[in-house]
Amino acid sequence: MSIPYVPLDERGWRLAMGLRPLDLANWLEVDDRREEELSLKTRLLLEQPDVVVATRREGDAASAELLDEVVQSLRTYHPELSSDVSRGEHAVVAASRLIQEDLCVLVRDDSWRLAAACVCFPSRWNLASKIGTTLDDIHGPVPLYDEELARPTNSFFDRLRPDRSFWRLNWTLLDNADLYQPTSPRRSTQGGRDDWFFRVERQTLRQLPRTNAVVFTIRTYVASLGAMIDDHAEFGAHLVRAIDEAPATMQQYKGWHGVAQQLREAIATG
Repeated sequence: MSIPYVPLDERGWRLAMGLRPLDLANWLEVDDRREEELSLKTRLLLEQPDVVVATRREGDAASAELLDEVVQSLRTYHPELSSDVSRGEHAVVAASRLIQEDLCVLVRDDSWRLAAACVCFPSRWNLASKIGTTLDDIHGPVPLYDEELARPTNSFFDRLRPDRSFWRLNWTLLDNADLYQPTSPRRSTQGGRDDWFFRVERQTLRQLPRTNAVVFTIRTYVASLGAMIDDHAEFGAHLVRAIDEAPATMQQYKGWHGVAQQLREAIATG
């Protein structure tokens, strides 16, 4: 299984927002995983609704506007796909059922707060504990966020406008290929190159024109480390360098202690 993005910097580890301008024609991504991923969403919404959905009343209007935007985007840029909406559930859920992306809605009160979300494919974080909290609270567990990213992140949200949207990439290395990983324990990965999985999130940020809420979308891709090494000549070397140079606190947070050396050995032995 291939991934269309390889967000590794050849210069090594970097912690940055890495924002790029977004053409709204490319806001939502569609590929041959669509049917499988929407089926998985349907199952999770049925079996784990309290884990994958969280809403507050102050996010209802923005969620309804988001649903309208998703439907309009599909009709404009992907008219071959169904945009039929189930009106018997919260708008953020109805919107999420139509697309492969997870959806988070943030509204401005005293600060930007998470007011509604449907996150079926979390990467080892718990949605229920984040609803109603601020950007700083949401990212609190991330090492170095307070020192390096808190101020620019909050400033960016305050300056975001409906006519200028953005996207970015985030990546991690996990010992499990599942898209749905809400609270899995972090541990140092063991095993050969096919026991590691490279996980990439394509994240977009846009402000809705009517409610001025900010929508954060997360499109998740996963591939085995072996497949990534085979498909991209410099991937292994860049990944080892990034993990090796990550600060100790980040390595502990990600469960990467000792992983760089294990990767060197795995890559060398094929």
